[in-house]
Amino acid sequence: MILIADSSALVALAIVNRLEVLEKLFGKVYVPRAVYNEISQENKAESYKLKKYCKNKVLDIQSNANFNITLGKGESEAIVLYTEQNDDFLLCDDKKAKKFAQNFGLKVIGSLGILLKAKEVGLINEITPLIEILRGSRIFIDDKTYTLVLRMAGEL
Repeated sequence: MILIADSSALVALAIVNRLEVLEKLFGKVYVPRAVYNEISQENKAESYKLKKYCKNKVLDIQSNANFNITLGKGESEAIVLYTEQNDDFLLCDDKKAKKFAQNFGLKVIGSLGILLKAKEVGLINEITPLIEILRGSRIFIDDKTYTLVLRMAGEL
């Protein structure tokens, strides 16, 4: 399977030191050039980890299509790359971009979905501490989502 990743979910997984589960769950992970440029800026959270992790995973889109009017450049390129390659999943946490992608039939998973999947297959034992780390960072997880994810993980 192939996963195309957007920056927001990559940042979340880098914060909890779980980027490595992506290859274990999906096999191949790619990022469009715009996402790489975004995550590798020195002032961005976890930029060192993300730059190192994504350095050999960058692909350029072939199409001139973009959705920059509606979405950011990274989200737009991730969706275009997914459609160009007919990939398996789009990793994205941005609600607007998720909805946009799903409206075009793309299979979308977020960082919390990755953590749930990783727990389900035994790659991680518990997600509560990881979600607590995310909630203590700049990543916003509302109470409803927090409760739902912990219930789905069997930790609440």
